[in-house]
Amino acid sequence: MVVIVVENAPPRLRGRLAVWLLEIRAGVYVGNYSRKIRERIWGEVLGAIGEGNAVIAWAAPNDAGFEFDTCGRNRRMPVDFDGYQLVAFHPPEGPERG
Repeated sequence: MVVIVVENAPPRLRGRLAVWLLEIRAGVYVGNYSRKIRERIWGEVLGAIGEGNAVIAWAAPNDAGFEFDTCGRNRRMPVDFDGYQLVAFHPPEGPERG
């Protein structure tokens, strides 16, 4: 299974994703493809995301049962922690609040 979530994506990319995947909510696409097709779809996202951001998650034979990757401007970034993929948060942009 493949899940792609996009935010602030260009309409052209959203239309392209809708060709391959089912849009179950605004910006949330799901499907079931091989690794080769998944990588091709993700390549399209990387090439067309523009100022938006996206995350992809897919089933994988590991302890978590899935893997994921991100692209674009987002506070959440994947990090490897002893072979286990976790999410790190970058501090928010703008003036500090205290």
